[in-house]
Order: sequence, then C-alpha cells, then structure tokens
Amino acid sequence: MALAPVLHSEWIKIRTLRSLVGALLAMVVSTALFSALAGLDAEGPDFEPLFSTFFGVSFGQIAAIAFGATALSSEFQGGALRLSLAAVPRRGRWFTAKAVAVGAPVLAVGLATGCVSLAVGKAVLGSRTNGLTWSEELRGVLGCGLYLTLMALLAAGLAALLRSGVATLSVLVPFLLIVSFVIGGVSGTAADLLPDKAGQVILHQTSDGMLGPWSGLAVTAVWAGAALLGGAWSLERRDA
Repeated sequence: MALAPVLHSEWIKIRTLRSLVGALLAMVVSTALFSALAGLDAEGPDFEPLFSTFFGVSFGQIAAIAFGATALSSEFQGGALRLSLAAVPRRGRWFTAKAVAVGAPVLAVGLATGCVSLAVGKAVLGSRTNGLTWSEELRGVLGCGLYLTLMALLAAGLAALLRSGVATLSVLVPFLLIVSFVIGGVSGTAADLLPDKAGQVILHQTSDGMLGPWSGLAVTAVWAGAALLGGAWSLERRDA
C-alpha cells in the first residue's frame, strides 16, 4: 500500500478522537494563558520580552506531549495495532505515516499557537516589547511551532517504545516540570543538551549557554529522532 492512503487513514483516526482534538485546543489555550499571566508579572533585571511573550510554551508543551503519547498508545489498546498492521503489513511504512499524522497537526496548531501567544504577549506587555525586531518575533513564532512538534514526536516515539501512554507521560511530565526546572538555570553545562532546555533557546533573544537558537532546536530534533528510531525498532522486533 502506498504511503498516501495510509497517512489518510491515520489522520482519520486522529481527528475522530476527542481527546486528541482536546489536546490540540489545550495547547493553544494554555500557551496563550500562561504567556498572558507571565506578562502581567514581567519585571526585574532578568526580564526578556521575547521569552516573556512565549513563556506559556513551557506549559503548552505538556498538551503537545499528551497528544503525541495518546496518538501512539491508542494503537496498543483493544488490538488496534493488529488491525492496523493487517491493513498495512509493512510496519515501517505504517509507523512513518503515524509519525507524520502526529507531527503535521501539531506543527499547524503550534504555528497558530505562536501567533496567538505573540499577539497576547505584546498586548499584555505593551511598550515593553518595543525592543523586539520583526525577525525575533518571526523566529519566536516558527520556534514555537517547531519546538511543540518535536516534543510531540518525542512523546510519540517514547510511547511506541514503552507501549503505554501512561508510562510515557509518567516519564516526560515529571522530567519537564521538576528535573528540567531544577537544573534549568545552570548554563554552559550538559544541562543545555536536555530536550526542552535546548529547544527553548530559540524563544530567547540571547543565550548564555553553549547552544544558539537553531542549534538548540537541532538538539531537540536529535532527541525526537532517537525516540522515533527506538519506537520503530520496538515495533519491528516485538509482536503486535
């Protein structure tokens, strides 16, 4: 079977699951809401208008990983994976279609989220964003969409490897909210290579760490790619 019809069938699965549609909506709402709240309390010498504008991405990413994890883990419930592989015996082709079906809507919604967050952040911050250039704003919007997409794919790959959405969220959510937050202020060390810390450099005007905006996003892409390769390996080696 060609890739296009497989991709179409996987997209139908995703758009008909209310939990996945809800996760996409939550990604927009939570990012915009927390960006607005951050803007209301944006003071002090460490204030950075670009990151304050996109501050909510730190919370919107939870919805993105929930989307990726749920989209894959749903295949391991009720024998759904056996039906999918019966229709598409080539597992690599099916997994590729699944990854595209996960990444494409998150990218589209992520870019829209970036636009909404930018508009909300600038409205709340007012004149405090006058120092932002159009290129920095564009980088923030693009970075928001790409970063959320990579985090969703990271979760999807891990869910395929662990065969459980609960296990995936149990690993990623505490890591993002606790571990990465605790060591997030340490720059110039291996902490800069964590997937979220590296990827979010693109949302800053400047960086004191070892990575720049696009190299940081590339590191997150490596994490996501490794997770997808692990998921593909697990799918090929284990019974459905």
